[in-house]
Amino acid sequence: MNDTICAISTALGVGAISIIKISGKEAISIVDKIFSGDIVNANSHTIHYGFIKDQEEIIDEVLVSVMKSPKTFTREDVVEINCHGGIATTNKVLETLLLNGCRLAEPGEFTKRAFLNGRINLMEAEAVMDLINGKTEEARKIAVSQLSGQGSKLISNLRSDLVKIISNIEVNIDYPEYNDIYEVTLNDIKEKIDYFRDSLTKIIHEYENSKILTEGIKTVIIGRPNVGKSSILNKLLDTNKAIVTDIPGTTRDIVEGSISFNGILLNIIDTAGIRETDDIVEKIGVERSLSKIDEADLVLVILNNNEDLLQEDLDILDKTKNKPSIVVINKSDLTNKIDLSKLNNREVIYTNTIDLNGIDSLKEKISTMFKLEEIKKKDYNYITNARQIAKIKECLKHINDVKESLSNDIPLDIIEIDLREIWNILGEIIGESYTEELLDELFSKFCVGK
Repeated sequence: MNDTICAISTALGVGAISIIKISGKEAISIVDKIFSGDIVNANSHTIHYGFIKDQEEIIDEVLVSVMKSPKTFTREDVVEINCHGGIATTNKVLETLLLNGCRLAEPGEFTKRAFLNGRINLMEAEAVMDLINGKTEEARKIAVSQLSGQGSKLISNLRSDLVKIISNIEVNIDYPEYNDIYEVTLNDIKEKIDYFRDSLTKIIHEYENSKILTEGIKTVIIGRPNVGKSSILNKLLDTNKAIVTDIPGTTRDIVEGSISFNGILLNIIDTAGIRETDDIVEKIGVERSLSKIDEADLVLVILNNNEDLLQEDLDILDKTKNKPSIVVINKSDLTNKIDLSKLNNREVIYTNTIDLNGIDSLKEKISTMFKLEEIKKKDYNYITNARQIAKIKECLKHINDVKESLSNDIPLDIIEIDLREIWNILGEIIGESYTEELLDELFSKFCVGK
């Protein structure tokens, strides 16, 4: 934290502009040594035109932004050099900074310094990466909500309510002789614990919704060979992603693609046709196809409208009966030969990939099944991070332990231990308590320039 770091903050490659960020107590003085203008005496949050030099050699014509602590992202002095885009120019400016006293930043080190210096908490730090990685408009909105502190406020309020209970218990235990203090009863705690349990359960439930908004719906297309799986993939993606022929078994491995559907990412996987085969390569493809069923959020079971149900079809229907699924009866332009009574009241959509009939109906059925419109109408104050949810679930386990203790009339001082543990775990979510190992692991996932 005492040294000055630098890194390229924009994607490295040919472009109009590259930005190199410098942060630390010597940021201004180091840049001043290689910049043609005077920035040591510059006002904060100003931009200066000039040249970056390596001794007498001009490296590039640049704009230099000066931002003095504490009103910066890291709460340190920060300088940003806007140079011309391009690998050679950008790397030469970076090299010059390193030769003049900067150290190359580690992944996520700027954000790590922002956290350690109290600029943001741990939830907000993780939201920075979510904002960078967000692939849909809905994911962006959730990340912005987290970055603005909405999720942190929710956790902080729970901690605040919890510490009041802990304090009252401690006062009752330590000062039983005082008559003018509020006496905490087991019923009082039971009411509060029910509130905490409901709050944590709601967070976990909404996490499942948020996963749809941030990660999308993992959709597996499955069926026996030559029923039109690859054609449906191509029509959903509106591109010729998969090879389509009349030869059964053309698709022998997993083919994937993604579309933004009503603001939600639909991650679609086309699989090899399910059938008995002696072909070693095709057999491996079939095994991979079957394994994808367990991983899927949604399974599209494709059947051929023009053929009677075969044993392979019935086996697939049986394997998917406990998964969210839609039976897609393809080739609806041909004569219907399927006995619908064998589908056991499964959700059915008729499609054909010649005139796209049914593709819109399929999309609408997916939207209804996952209640996408309902999810999108809610606010975006979701907790979306897997680490944070794991901690919430840990808290919920302790809450259930407290409820059991209360039902067994366990003494208050024992119950207080569990309540304090919950308070500590909630603190780990927002970074009130943390380990160096946690920070190293968390920020290592960031890009170098952030």
